[in-house]
Amino acid sequence: MLSPAPGSLRRARHLVSYWHAGHLVVHNYATGVRVEIDPTVAAVLHFFEDWRSPGEVRARFGVAPTRFARLVDATLLERASKTPAPVTTAALDAWAGWNPAAGFFHMSTRGERYLDPLETGRLLQRKARAVPVPERVKRYPDAKRLSFDPLRVERDLQRVLAERRTWRTFARTPLPLPVLGELLGWTSGVQQWAGLRGQGELPMKTSPSGGSRHPLELYVCARRVEGLEPGIYHYAAADHALERLARHQRPARVRRYLPGQFFFEGAAALVIFTAVFERYQWKYDEPRAYRAVFIEAGHQCQTFCLMATDLGLAPFCSMALADGAIETDLGIDGVSESAIYLAGVGTRPPGVASPSRPADYPPLKVRSNPRVRS
Repeated sequence: MLSPAPGSLRRARHLVSYWHAGHLVVHNYATGVRVEIDPTVAAVLHFFEDWRSPGEVRARFGVAPTRFARLVDATLLERASKTPAPVTTAALDAWAGWNPAAGFFHMSTRGERYLDPLETGRLLQRKARAVPVPERVKRYPDAKRLSFDPLRVERDLQRVLAERRTWRTFARTPLPLPVLGELLGWTSGVQQWAGLRGQGELPMKTSPSGGSRHPLELYVCARRVEGLEPGIYHYAAADHALERLARHQRPARVRRYLPGQFFFEGAAALVIFTAVFERYQWKYDEPRAYRAVFIEAGHQCQTFCLMATDLGLAPFCSMALADGAIETDLGIDGVSESAIYLAGVGTRPPGVASPSRPADYPPLKVRSNPRVRS
């Protein structure tokens, strides 16, 4: 492909448009810029589908390309340059068939701001007075009902399922390194390799993955692990080993990664789930595959929480993460590889009756469901 002539302009590659509050909005989801435009500007953007030289611009509009500087500043048009494209734009270019649907959703849901949990609670209390809380469960009262016998905790797996809780209070006892290894290995370690003609060997893990693509990677932010320096480590799933990426002089602040979630500060280790999207994109061209990546994170994180429970540890997980700060510390770009989930674990404090509540909060009022457990 020939290089565009100096001064040429082209429409940005990652634009979507929609009507909002009576205005036509053009949104560059690679840069995050949203601009209200007159509908006639859409015809101008259409002209710049491919690189247009200064001569072509003058022939079409009778003006120099510099007259479109505002569209360039708004990142709706891009100017030919020897400077490489921004990292985010270049990474999104590789999403190919997943754009614009998955690319727009991915970039539009990053960098959320999170409220203090106490303030959130007060807002929800006020909302409940104005807007009824939705029904917690669904029932068909007129349908014929066939009731099961109550479930009983009789086997180890049933016990673990019954005991799983989100812990928000932890002991100061360090997490033993071999226990961390067991937790990571059963969560994401490669258990077997399956050879498939034309695709080579595919990893087999304890959680399912579409086409055995396994797009997830695990990183450990070690804070208080026996025999392990505080820092960030990558879990090498095929080798069942930790690879140190960065040291910390002191344990990293949990709230840097989980804004406002002070109750997780006592965790011994954080486990960050990232997605390497090209593993799925290689096989699945349709943007629907983007959904599956998050479902797989749910599979693995539940395995993490159940395994931690079985080991007598205190696990938790959270989607309310500061993806930008995490990705900067991991050295990933947030598009070709992105942080999508975070779990953590610590040792259990003695005598805790309500692990789901922070130490300074009143205990939850819990009642058993006699139809589910006895």
